[in-house]
Amino acid sequence: MSTTFTLDLSAPVRPYPHYWELCVGSCHAATVLREDVREQIRAAHRDCGFKYLRFHGLFDDDMSVVIQPMMPWEQPEISFFNIDSIFDFLLDTGMKPFVELGFMPEAFASGTQTCFHYKGNVTPPADYNQWGDFIRQFGEHLIDRYGKEEVSQWFFEVWNEPNLNFFFSGTRDEYFKLYKTTAEALKGVDPCFRVGGPATSVNAWIPPFRAFCEENNVPLDFISTHHYPSDDPLSTFGMNDGTAVDSLPSMEELKTLPKEELMERMKGFFKRENHNPRDILFQMTKRAKEEAGDYPLYYTEWNGSKEFDTSYQAAFVVQTLAYNDGLVEGYSFWTVSDIFEEMGMKGSAFKNEFGIQNNHGIPKPVYRAFQALHGAGDCRLPVEGGDRTVEAFALTNGSKATLFIYNHDLERRDVHPEEVTLNLKGHIIDKVCKAVIDEEHCNPKGAWEAMGSPKYLSKEQVQSLKKVSELVYESVPVSDPASNSYTFTVEPESVSIFEIEYR
Repeated sequence: MSTTFTLDLSAPVRPYPHYWELCVGSCHAATVLREDVREQIRAAHRDCGFKYLRFHGLFDDDMSVVIQPMMPWEQPEISFFNIDSIFDFLLDTGMKPFVELGFMPEAFASGTQTCFHYKGNVTPPADYNQWGDFIRQFGEHLIDRYGKEEVSQWFFEVWNEPNLNFFFSGTRDEYFKLYKTTAEALKGVDPCFRVGGPATSVNAWIPPFRAFCEENNVPLDFISTHHYPSDDPLSTFGMNDGTAVDSLPSMEELKTLPKEELMERMKGFFKRENHNPRDILFQMTKRAKEEAGDYPLYYTEWNGSKEFDTSYQAAFVVQTLAYNDGLVEGYSFWTVSDIFEEMGMKGSAFKNEFGIQNNHGIPKPVYRAFQALHGAGDCRLPVEGGDRTVEAFALTNGSKATLFIYNHDLERRDVHPEEVTLNLKGHIIDKVCKAVIDEEHCNPKGAWEAMGSPKYLSKEQVQSLKKVSELVYESVPVSDPASNSYTFTVEPESVSIFEIEYR
């Protein structure tokens, strides 16, 4: 197969804000106390331009925010020391917190249900007045320490994915009550706090959440939600509202099933075939934007559904960011690092975790895609041409255009090598350089496998793999000087990046 693209460098442009750079995710709060995680956050901020950091578990017991007393007649002790350490670090780095308010400190919890290896308590508060007073203390502390002008630039999101009973044992109405208590407590400290939700998975609850806030005069500054390309486009993904679909059991069933049956049913659910269309994230984002109305829309989690360590992820990200242009105010990729403890901290160098860097801070192909996007301009040029899996989009700063050509299909369903011809016109071209992300370029996992897939890396191996991960730009000769065209092959799940200097 073959396809042709034409890029007219003199064509009218339109603004293209780097909306994906607003925020990036980072597992749970306690990991941000680690220096290796902080170094990876600094690198991602420097190279990829991420401005805010969001993570789970700010109030988890491993953060020692609410400390249980030794004696039963004593009150819990409140300490924001570890939170201050994280927020101070972010500000020193040049970033800001996108504050996820959760999970529930054990001292305030109505139950014992927890999530993940780090055991975040996911039950509603036993006493909503006590929770509201705690949030008020937290807000007063932030204003006192950082000042109103600084805090007014932060975001405060209530909880994480409360529509999944894995993350919130209460009902939708109980979440709305939790949101109301939290938002009113923060706004009671100062109206400068920007508060939003419902922080749901699969774009859920947006219309009823808006209606609840508007009908009850509850503060609401933005809408937030999450999605992944394996999600159901109609938001009927398993576990919503305590229900289950297909082979996935509800949380109540989880407690009663024999281990063998549980594993088999869970395996069947998570390995089910993905029939979603290639543009599923665009479809869901467009719908969520309509449901959000005039409220700013922030996706505080998004990622792919497979192959987090390969060029597949880079091609998926470039396609997604090209499609969702103009639909969101912020898009927070999950996550910045493979130092990730949801199922425990796995030691392998490449373990198919969500991060854009592995445990050792080795950039994956998707990191290099974000880096190239960060260095591109913030005006979008139209590109003519393309086919079903091979597409392109171009950004410019007025003297240098960056063209991204990607070859991607969801789940690698039907994607093949393709010959591409690129025609440039509209300005005098001074220089054209090209870098590639595919199995042969920017592939540290492949180089690691060639080493024999060592579980523990030496410092020398880490440096070698970081070198392999780098984007390498090379001058591209003109295939046809008369038409200023370039011909090349794009491999499946690859990204070709052209930097075109012109006048």
